[in-house]
Amino acid sequence: MECNNIWEELEECQSKLMLLGIETLLQSDTKLALLMLQWKALTVDYQECHERSPETISTNPDVLLELGKEELQKVKNDLEKVLSAVCSKNKQLEEDLEREQQWYEEQEQMLNTLNRIEEETKPQVEQLYKTRGLEELHNKLLQLKTYRKELLSALGEFLDEHFPLPQDSGSAIKRNFSSEPAVELLALQDILEILINKLMATPHEPYVTINESFWPPYIELLLRFGMALRHPEDPNRMRLEAFHK
Repeated sequence: MECNNIWEELEECQSKLMLLGIETLLQSDTKLALLMLQWKALTVDYQECHERSPETISTNPDVLLELGKEELQKVKNDLEKVLSAVCSKNKQLEEDLEREQQWYEEQEQMLNTLNRIEEETKPQVEQLYKTRGLEELHNKLLQLKTYRKELLSALGEFLDEHFPLPQDSGSAIKRNFSSEPAVELLALQDILEILINKLMATPHEPYVTINESFWPPYIELLLRFGMALRHPEDPNRMRLEAFHK
């Protein structure tokens, strides 16, 4: 009767081991693997004992009982060691899984926070880019205006020095000493500025009408050096050559 109880305890240990998933253990657990092999060998021996008539060691039932109890106790102790190792390993795996799950939740929460911050700051970043772009464009425009002013100033000094107005036109010139009102001649720089502004303002219609304030030698100078062109149908109109095209 006591042997049957011990064997039932062994079967209970075996059931617990199967439920805990012994096959998930690492191959590096050599001692545990050896214990499992020993348990399987004892199970095979037990089955063989049931299938054949064992050799009688002793006819004394008390001796046989003690031998059986000792052998079953050894098997029970070994299985309890295996069960303890499996429980310890499973506990460690559960702790590792819990840490991994916690790490995953933290990373997911951080990702959601970063996505929310990105969505909140996206309009601000776009507005900043637009504002910065407008500021850069405005600064470039100011630089161009300053550069244009410097160029016109340098051009004016050059033209005043090398292409001055006729000396008798300081105030006005009267045509054939008639009673017509005096006409003030334009400086060469003024003529060039008129032609430039007309070309920039209306590039589709860049021609300017030549009036009495345009000194003929200046007009001839601009036409001869290819800086200006006459209208093909109206000689009283001229335009600046489009050097930028």
